[in-house]
Amino acid sequence: MLKLLIAIDGSEASMHAIQAVGRLARASVSLDVLLLNVRDGPIYYGELQPLSASDIEAAQLKRQDQLLTQAEERAKECGLVVRASLRSEGLPAPEIVRFAEEHQVDQIVLGTRGMSAIGSLLIGSIAQRVVHLATVPVLLVK
Repeated sequence: MLKLLIAIDGSEASMHAIQAVGRLARASVSLDVLLLNVRDGPIYYGELQPLSASDIEAAQLKRQDQLLTQAEERAKECGLVVRASLRSEGLPAPEIVRFAEEHQVDQIVLGTRGMSAIGSLLIGSIAQRVVHLATVPVLLVK
């Protein structure tokens, strides 16, 4: 059984990644699928009351849960069985790679937004960083 980690961010590109894995599952071997959403830590400008910080944290966790629920629904529509939906906080690329290593996945799958080479150079790309950092194959889906 092939174990895949699909990194999702709620974008249409990440939904395309789930669909691509669904096509792989129908065409080949059985898959063990993990979904992961990584959020950046909160950025605070100025002072916040402690209640405000906890409200922000709660809202971010709620949003992550919504994204993972949507991804699970899409995966189910594509015929995939999701073993786990995971959430994390930190810099996305290193966190995706860390989770892949921790869960001993065979491949990382993520959607790309299709930026031009120049746009990726200027802005940077999570997908490029994951490819650079990963020790397992990375499938990029456009």
